[in-house]
Amino acid sequence: MPGLVSVKTPPDAPPLRIAVSDESPHTPIRPETIRSEPKSNSPATRRPPSPSPSTSRAKPSPDRGSAKKKSPPEKNLINESSLDNPDLGPFLLKLARDTIASGEGPSKALDYALRASKSFEKCAVEGEPSLDLAMSLHVVAAIYCSLGKFEEAVPVLERAIKVPELPRGADHALAVFSGYMQLGDTHSMLGQLDRSIECYKEGLKIQMEALGDNDPRVAETCRYLAEAHVQAMQFDEAEDLCKKTLEIHRVHSPPASLEEAADRRLMALICEAKGDYEAALEHLVLASMAMIANGQENEVASIDVSIGNIYSSLTRFDEAVFSYQKALTVFKSSKGDNHPSVASVFVRLADLYYKTGKIRESRSYCENALRIYAKPVPGTTAEEIASGLTEISAIYELFNEPEEALKLLQKAMKQLEDKPGQQSTIAGIEARMGVMFYMVGRYEESRSSFESAVAKLRASGERKSAFFGVVLNQMGLACVQLFKIDEAAELFEEAREILEHECGPCHQDTLGVYSNLAATYDAMGRIEDAIEILEYVLKLREEKLGTANPDFDDEKKRLAELLKEAGRSRNKKAKSLENLIDPNSRRTKKETSRKWSAFGFRS
Repeated sequence: MPGLVSVKTPPDAPPLRIAVSDESPHTPIRPETIRSEPKSNSPATRRPPSPSPSTSRAKPSPDRGSAKKKSPPEKNLINESSLDNPDLGPFLLKLARDTIASGEGPSKALDYALRASKSFEKCAVEGEPSLDLAMSLHVVAAIYCSLGKFEEAVPVLERAIKVPELPRGADHALAVFSGYMQLGDTHSMLGQLDRSIECYKEGLKIQMEALGDNDPRVAETCRYLAEAHVQAMQFDEAEDLCKKTLEIHRVHSPPASLEEAADRRLMALICEAKGDYEAALEHLVLASMAMIANGQENEVASIDVSIGNIYSSLTRFDEAVFSYQKALTVFKSSKGDNHPSVASVFVRLADLYYKTGKIRESRSYCENALRIYAKPVPGTTAEEIASGLTEISAIYELFNEPEEALKLLQKAMKQLEDKPGQQSTIAGIEARMGVMFYMVGRYEESRSSFESAVAKLRASGERKSAFFGVVLNQMGLACVQLFKIDEAAELFEEAREILEHECGPCHQDTLGVYSNLAATYDAMGRIEDAIEILEYVLKLREEKLGTANPDFDDEKKRLAELLKEAGRSRNKKAKSLENLIDPNSRRTKKETSRKWSAFGFRS
């Protein structure tokens, strides 16, 4: 499950670490699973207690060493016919653990773990669920993830969840909870956010039934689930969960605790996303006070950056500059002048100075940040670089330099190409590239970028989000420029359905899709359908939005023309797309596609 710090900043994705305990396996163990950012306050690292890993993890055991010297006898020892030995399963898991600890690689460990699972399954008493089997399946799934085989880990975890029986007590509940959380992490790494969230919800439900609603460990899982909702842009659900974590920590934690600070930072992120900047600022100030009380200087600086973002959104630019400069001073002294944290503040300052009309200063800060990202210090992640390049690209877009913005987006894409769990982030970058290609008139490349983004968003479960609807609309516009009118109509229709549900009919994005769909229907000769949409839009504006918007006059004129055409000749041939884009022009398709007429489309 990705741990979020910022909507704009993709989370880190460190390598998988697999922990296999050599304690008695009667209490199921949840190995550390792949996740995007290690967080001390996340239930991914602080879930209900499991046996502590043995110190023997740090070095191969003598048994494993001697087994390595006598490879052929070992293979004979653990052949299929001997798997019904009840002592073999724990022995094989120990071999798997030692193999991982020795650095021999996960492939051999996987073989041991698979054999252990088979042994536990053969030795299980009929009618008695084997927690040993569930534990070994968790280990198998974790090793699959370390090999990048996330799809193969999913059925293993689904099976592991079905092994324990909840009515049998806390051990069984813990095994099921661990399975659901690990399965959620795996779906997250596959970019399947909707499935990931469903797994976390099931895990939380089981945990609450076992521990009660107000246990501190429940708060950690609530925050974990809230972070997933934030990544899926489901802010109302995230806010409800975050409120619960604050309530629980208010009871169980001392005032100004680190747990409360983490909750408030997440709540600030949610409030900012919902446009409630004053509330976000209040949570950040309280979080900063808690971090100061706990001596967390770098965390205070990170919060100062977030405070600067809020001040910038509130157009309180002097206060924003002060917050950014405070953070910059701390980061430079504690991390060095070339750390990505320094670059991220440069990017914030570049954006702020652009907003205040200081273009030269803005460009200078962009160049300083790019120099850091070009030669990153050791330990800088690809996600940090990609995030920074994407944000700088947005500023170059404001400079009206789309080609340079495109180059930066392409570099960001290259950083994330082979990174698991980044499908949604890559889709967002591809959508941005689609817009850039469209702006410079490269419509085929624009359509291809949008098509790739749409495919990833569908796979990741964002096919019902407002962002997905906007991307469909943009792809439809690219199709119009390529004279693929039927494809454009399908895209506009899907976008309309999504945006009506997510934003409502009166939202500006929804109205734009209505307008585009009406123009498309007109181009296809579906005059009555176009008239119906425009009449509906005009009714909305007159009754709910007012008629002062200049779009109202354009739509009224368009409707009058369509009604006139429908009355004059019902069998009139479909208006060509060339005339649709510019009805008064006789230019070639290539020339016509360069601009929209008043009767055209809206991005």
